[in-house]
Amino acid sequence: MERTPRIAVILDENTSGDGSRYEASKSYFTAIRDAGGLPFGIPHLSEIVEPVVEEFDGLLCVGGRFAYPDDWYLQGKLSRAPPSERFAIEREITNEYLRRDKPILGICAGMQLLAGLHGCRLWSDVQASGPSIIEHDKQGSLHCVTLTPDTRLAALVRVPTMLVNTFHREAVGELSSSVVASAHSDDGVIEAIEIPAYTFALGLQWHQEQLVAADHPGNQVFRGFVKACVPSNRN
Repeated sequence: MERTPRIAVILDENTSGDGSRYEASKSYFTAIRDAGGLPFGIPHLSEIVEPVVEEFDGLLCVGGRFAYPDDWYLQGKLSRAPPSERFAIEREITNEYLRRDKPILGICAGMQLLAGLHGCRLWSDVQASGPSIIEHDKQGSLHCVTLTPDTRLAALVRVPTMLVNTFHREAVGELSSSVVASAHSDDGVIEAIEIPAYTFALGLQWHQEQLVAADHPGNQVFRGFVKACVPSNRN
């Protein structure tokens, strides 16, 4: 019998408070379980990096609000978010997963991490990036995204457009040559990315985990991610 793929879920921390607690929505874990995987929460400890890299089949980088390095941002647009202990550990684990071509799914801040590691530049405040930008930092609202044809994301969701949620202040503002934008909102904001050089390295700006209880085409992303993590599919 084939082993259920084990997915490392990087925990966030309460950066809006005193940074003394790990936190992550239960929906991340539900989404992985429902897609056929076995999720494990990963704290920000240097001693845990090697076991996570060696013993887990895939990596889920969750949302969060913290600052990335200054040179990841477009000139003069530095982040107003606080720093986090999460970044150093998450970067180290992610780089090792990329080096070994193990599957990675990034959501919100996780997408921005994938982008920054591959030479993209970020908006620190997407709302200030142009007069036609819709309100993106608003829980409970939905907007339409258009999928880029012939991308992995389009192949997974199998629809040209779909409604997604939106609550993020920062966003990818400038792509590098190694990264493909696989979805945009109607105002032009990049809503998903993928790195074609890897078997599965995909980022979503929206919070698909909060849509797992619905019959939503985007839930195929979790199924595709977990399928890519099955050990026999990676040999």
